[in-house]
Amino acid sequence: MDLTPEQQLNRLLDAYSHAYDVERDVTVEGTVYPAMATYFLRDENYLISRKHVLSAMEQHEYVYFLQTEHLSAEDLQKHIDRTKAAGLSLVRPHKEHMFSNVGLVVLAGSISPEAKKLLKRTRFRKYYMLGLQGWTEYQLAAMETSTKSFYSNPAGVGARKNLERNFRPRKK
Repeated sequence: MDLTPEQQLNRLLDAYSHAYDVERDVTVEGTVYPAMATYFLRDENYLISRKHVLSAMEQHEYVYFLQTEHLSAEDLQKHIDRTKAAGLSLVRPHKEHMFSNVGLVVLAGSISPEAKKLLKRTRFRKYYMLGLQGWTEYQLAAMETSTKSFYSNPAGVGARKNLERNFRPRKK
């Protein structure tokens, strides 16, 4: 049984909602994305009591979701630029910051061959104070719903695996 695009998005957001805070209908530079997921983790090591923090680290992730009938390379590049800028504006590096990843997950009916190439070759990594205050990496993953094909850039392998877990046809 094939799922409608809305059911596909809901299934994906349910998978993310276990560890992420999901917000619906997010506007970025005039474009409305169906959802955005935010992840935050802070880990601390103490000496005797919580007053004496030996070390701490923070991890952030900002994932935007996009649904479209057809994804062209031009549209994909616009969405990459838009979500990367919006995600980078949320990053606040400091001495306990480990990383803040920004991502885009696309559910598309069809994806042009040029967009598939762009999906695989998009790379972005930024270090803050030579890495002493962490880094940011751009994660990109997509699913072509008509063929159940999955694509990602090297940093977006985790997002692609999440798509595969939720939408790959089950073996009988």
